Amino acid sequence: MNNPFNSSVYLQRTTERKTDVRGDFFRDQTAIIHSMSFRRLKHKTQVFYAPDNDHVCTRIEHVLHVATIAATICKGLNSKGWNLDMEMAYTIGLGHDLGHAPFGHTGEDALNKILGGDNAFIHEVNSYRVVEYLANNGSGLNLTFGVKDGIICHNGEKFEQYLKPSPKLNKLDEIKTRSFHSNSYEGCIMRFSDKIAYLGRDIEDAIKAGFIELTDVPEKVKNELGTSNGEIINKLIIDIIEHSKDSDLVGLSDEKYELMNELKKFNYKYIYGNDKLKDYNGYCLKIINTIFEYLFELYQKKGIDFQKYSDGKIKLDSSFGSFVEKMQEFYIKTNASEKQIITDYISGMTDLYALDCMKQITLPKPLEFF
Repeated sequence: MNNPFNSSVYLQRTTERKTDVRGDFFRDQTAIIHSMSFRRLKHKTQVFYAPDNDHVCTRIEHVLHVATIAATICKGLNSKGWNLDMEMAYTIGLGHDLGHAPFGHTGEDALNKILGGDNAFIHEVNSYRVVEYLANNGSGLNLTFGVKDGIICHNGEKFEQYLKPSPKLNKLDEIKTRSFHSNSYEGCIMRFSDKIAYLGRDIEDAIKAGFIELTDVPEKVKNELGTSNGEIINKLIIDIIEHSKDSDLVGLSDEKYELMNELKKFNYKYIYGNDKLKDYNGYCLKIINTIFEYLFELYQKKGIDFQKYSDGKIKLDSSFGSFVEKMQEFYIKTNASEKQIITDYISGMTDLYALDCMKQITLPKPLEFF
């Protein structure tokens, strides 16, 4: 099965560059991996905030799961006669969450409200904003269209049974909602891979956290999909390959789609909606709002002049001032609002850095003894 557009469309970049020995999509992988946004994912929430356990999933592990699942589905379909680019799918997976806020979807909700609500901040669009504009101090990563299109259209919260590439070429700068579908099969496959990656993995971590026990998981799900993350991933990957191989749609069988939805309902009720997690959500909202209010007042006083930040009372002042200085040209050119500048900065924070900033703001600076 072929994509709706010529391959040259997916290879287009904002700034033209000669293809090197890596090839276009592998070059994009290295650009993503070397970016600061990617490195920070190791300390960004997947579900459980700032976990004090090296074996609990963070955002960086999640994107690696998504990338490998997407590439595996492409490889499986290629063995059935399809013509998919595994490197493209893998790259979309690596980059799809680069714009996620600290503290997961709670952080996303907080920034959305700060910017006025109604999808003012959604991580899919912010991930595109990061790779196209914010990374490298305002110059972006200059990724291919195919990768950027897959990133901005990935929508991991909507559970469709089937997907097919949109035949109308997406204008990425105009996308502001989650209502768009990718222009490629690789992008559609990565959208499925996102859900496959987190449903089983989140159960494993919820058991470690004492939120649930394995016996709580619906029997039908355990019998048909498995009891471990690996078993669940394997069953759903095989089902997508077998059910899509003779179709122009990528999707799940009726049976596996029903099981996937049952697993989703279970996770949302007993994990994401758990009272313990709701308590943490309240703290995280307070942290994001406190940091925003502090930086908003600071920016109103000092503006875009970095030198004014150097005499700040806490380290956050100079760090934010350095960010403003590096991004100054981009923000002036785009006439960015105060709120946009500050939410850009906060959205790039890790959980740990946000917690440290909260301490700096709310606790007095320690006395120094000589």
